[in-house]
Amino acid sequence: MSGVKKFEELECWKEARTLVKMVYELTLNPEFRKDFGLKDQIQRTSVSVMTNIAEGFARFSIKEFIRFLDYTQSSSEEVKSLLYVAFDLGYIDKQELEKTYQKASDVRNMTLSLIKYLRKSERAQ
Repeated sequence: MSGVKKFEELECWKEARTLVKMVYELTLNPEFRKDFGLKDQIQRTSVSVMTNIAEGFARFSIKEFIRFLDYTQSSSEEVKSLLYVAFDLGYIDKQELEKTYQKASDVRNMTLSLIKYLRKSERAQ
């Protein structure tokens, strides 16, 4: 992470931003849009993925950053679970499920990699 000055430079944040856009596009489906509870939950959860990376980056310690990254990876899993609800209710098709699910997985994996890197660098200090 040396050289990273802004959270916007983090690849996991960039991918999380893409995930948010994908989720919001899915919720434009007329049937999905009418399900206010599910629509609100999946939107808020996807935004949480992105904002926890930014919030953690602004913390003053690696330990705090890791804590927020842990929230990020958990929220990524929540998005994936909510995608199944949307699929089971017929709000999204299999291709939309798979594409968005994969993006949430990518964000989670990138976040976990960053956590491992930070833990390693924390021990090296």
